[in-house]
Amino acid sequence: MKRPILLLVTLLLLFAPSALGQAPELNVKATCKARSNDAKIVKSPPDQSMTDCVRDEEAAKQELNKLWASTPVFLRNRCESDTRFLGMRSYLDVLSCIYIANDTKPGPKKDAERK
Repeated sequence: MKRPILLLVTLLLLFAPSALGQAPELNVKATCKARSNDAKIVKSPPDQSMTDCVRDEEAAKQELNKLWASTPVFLRNRCESDTRFLGMRSYLDVLSCIYIANDTKPGPKKDAERK
């Protein structure tokens, strides 16, 4: 009996922010530091400075906050879950996932553009 309750509580904690219409809160500085460290490990120069990385992540966060409430819950959950699973906890990654999903969604406007 305790196991199903624990599972339910865990799932609620994981998906409650998405279901309540709040964009995820991510640690931007940790994300940027991890990117820099990854570049050092493979002995390549970082793609951008820490300042530029933080600025880009904050801009993506603002854009994500604008889109979040109008994005379907299933898509928010999928994108958040995918980025978490892939270890890419970044606003840019979540935002890209939503943009890609919206671009591949069939619709009259998209079909007309393809012809």
